[in-house]
Amino acid sequence: MLNRIKNAFSEFRLLLNSVPTAVTVFFVLSVFAMNLLANKSINLPVDWLALDCGIIVSWFAFLTMDIVTKHFGPKAATQLSVFAIIVNIVFCLIMFLGSLIPGAWGESFVENGDQINTALDNTFGGTWYVLAGSTLAFIVSAFVNNFVNAGIGLAFKKNPDGAVAYFLRSYVSTAIGQFADNMIFALVVSHVFFGWSLLQCVTCSLTGMVAELLCEVLFSGFGYGICKRWKKEEVGKKYFEFSAKLREETR
Repeated sequence: MLNRIKNAFSEFRLLLNSVPTAVTVFFVLSVFAMNLLANKSINLPVDWLALDCGIIVSWFAFLTMDIVTKHFGPKAATQLSVFAIIVNIVFCLIMFLGSLIPGAWGESFVENGDQINTALDNTFGGTWYVLAGSTLAFIVSAFVNNFVNAGIGLAFKKNPDGAVAYFLRSYVSTAIGQFADNMIFALVVSHVFFGWSLLQCVTCSLTGMVAELLCEVLFSGFGYGICKRWKKEEVGKKYFEFSAKLREETR
């Protein structure tokens, strides 16, 4: 058992070394930004529709997961997602500790500054149910997105690396994953704590899914290009060799 844990850790460490650093950094930042921006709702002219500002960056996280799933597989993409969640929780804790330190934010030096200072402390310090809800929603949606993506890819046996295969698996998995992410967060957090109606939860999930999917479509060509380049440059070769060796040993 200890040896299996050690091998799993070594495999994960190779994964982190194999995924380009910039991709991992921006992925983790997008997850952190989603959590922070989810605290702010968007004012809309209709009462049956509700959205939060997390939608402006969540598409990037799903685009990254689609790229990693295509090249490294759903297991690797899910592990990277869990890693991003852990980093997010750590930095949320740091932000919370920072909010407890006596002091004044720059924006508080205006009229009613004390109220603004308290509001900023509460926002950056986070709210436990927002963090818990966003964590649950992202973990579930990441698992759904990654394995749906990989499952659709299995249907393309003749040309699995073609553009049609990449775009279809990305669009379908992103739509399903984004809806799951939005719906879980809306039900667990917005419905219970913010008073959203079930209609608002559903419409938010659907419209958020459409908005984020459009962003995915807009940048999917960029993602496909990255996958082609990674394969040509044999990115992650040591990771694949180590993973294959572990599979052989467990047979």
